[in-house]
Amino acid sequence: MIPVTKSFLPPIAEYTAQVQRAYNNGWLTNRGALVLELEDKLAAYLNLDQSRILLMNNGTIPLQIALKCLAKGGEVITTPFSYVATTSTIVWEGCTPVFVDIHPEYLTIDETKIEAAITDKTTCILATHVFGNPCNVEEIERIAKKHNLKVIYDGAHAFGVSHKGKSIFEYGDVTTCSFHATKLFHTGEGGAIFCKDSDLFHQLYYSHNFGHDGPLAFHGLGINGKMSELQAAMGLAVLPHMSEILGDRSSVVSWYHDCLKLDSLEVLEIRNETNWNTAYYPVLFESESLLIEVQNSLQAAGVFPRRYFYPSLTQLPYVPQSTCEIASDISSRILCLPLFYGLSEKDVKGIASIINSF
Repeated sequence: MIPVTKSFLPPIAEYTAQVQRAYNNGWLTNRGALVLELEDKLAAYLNLDQSRILLMNNGTIPLQIALKCLAKGGEVITTPFSYVATTSTIVWEGCTPVFVDIHPEYLTIDETKIEAAITDKTTCILATHVFGNPCNVEEIERIAKKHNLKVIYDGAHAFGVSHKGKSIFEYGDVTTCSFHATKLFHTGEGGAIFCKDSDLFHQLYYSHNFGHDGPLAFHGLGINGKMSELQAAMGLAVLPHMSEILGDRSSVVSWYHDCLKLDSLEVLEIRNETNWNTAYYPVLFESESLLIEVQNSLQAAGVFPRRYFYPSLTQLPYVPQSTCEIASDISSRILCLPLFYGLSEKDVKGIASIINSF
């Protein structure tokens, strides 16, 4: 069986050596030595200039905390083409999602349609760097400043991406990331939030730790978003292998490019001046019916791609009715092919051969 993705597992001895450190310290949570070390090493690896990093226990909690701090229960302009967590967190935090359609090539929110969606209730823009492809961050920043809005980026797919020479996590008021087991870099389960403003970072920090100001006092409202030492141990074991992981995945992407009949398929258009991270390999078919035929044929051969992201989030039962024609069309025709460390050239050729036969 060839799944759409597979977790990278560092050598078990490297992971257990990190776990042993936590045992030796007798400290398993509440921002121990491993969490602090991982934050420092990630900041160095990502070449963060201004943004500070705060590790959390999954990739959704950072979105919830950011919305709690910035959206203030208002309308949040967002994309209908993302994982469900992008929208569900908006609703969960008592805000109203307002969908704006996507760019047909980059698949990110169409920045030219944002201003038309702004009302006197709009407080925030929440946009996703889809498949690691950056949004038009400069134009979104211009719009946000003009209308006094906050900007949150869902960077779940964007680990290691740089745009115009700096980390994609440097953009926006806040950027979040997922370190789920299937991501490029992972901590088994986990995530992070990135923020440049020191006052806002302080609010995010205490919000992820029950609102604590020391053991007995409280700054304000908070929840439990802390990463454990055992999660950090996995991250510390994975991080030294990032060059190896990215090199391997780049080879897989090159094999797909070489083997697929791309005159009959559309592939992701990466935004200019972007150092992409090979997070996913999506292909667009001419029709949904053709996609289903191909998917069935692949599954019969033991290959299991996935329809990221289907259906359009406008179809969720708990959001206001709206229509985003491009997102609905794209979501019906897009299929992410297997892409993970260790996928062989032979397997890629076999997958491509099945697709090409259609």
